[in-house]
Amino acid sequence: MSLRVGQEAPDFTATAVYDQEFKDITLSSYKGKWVVLFFYPLDFTFVCPTEITAFSDEFKKFSDLNTEVLGVSVDSKHCHLAWLQTPRNEGGIGDINYPLVSDLKREICQAYNVLNDDGEADRGLFLINPEGIVMHTTVNKAPVGRNVDETLRILQGYQYVAANPDEVCPANWTPGEKTMLEDPKGSKEYFSAL
Repeated sequence: MSLRVGQEAPDFTATAVYDQEFKDITLSSYKGKWVVLFFYPLDFTFVCPTEITAFSDEFKKFSDLNTEVLGVSVDSKHCHLAWLQTPRNEGGIGDINYPLVSDLKREICQAYNVLNDDGEADRGLFLINPEGIVMHTTVNKAPVGRNVDETLRILQGYQYVAANPDEVCPANWTPGEKTMLEDPKGSKEYFSAL
């Protein structure tokens, strides 16, 4: 069965590499915070490091929004460590600002339904709210990387509607732009102001 938005995010405990050390992490320990959980195919590849470093470069923006970032692949913790210890200009990623989780047994990938026929993860991204519920998901094949700014925009939208439950965010909404009320009158007011 595939994981759907509105469902509880499958919990897991796994070893991650963070700050050049091995650490066991449990997803449910992040309750009370938003979590961006993203999967990528493999370490020491080509598109993957662009995403991982992009999330790391923008980590402060996520942190300022009470959000943790976790990257997951089927590589071992030792492979993650070697990749982190390799400079970016030599095919590595250098130090990053969030944990890389090892899913060597592929159990997390299976639970999130992103394991492909090659035994690698597709590029799955799951936005999990502070109660542990999946609010947003995207999954795409390996050749095209994700947009970190779009992940931030979606996160900010869900945080906005969580704080303003009578409002919804229209297409292309960004923070500070007009929202609408989720009823026939409210939507007419929104469209009449355009």
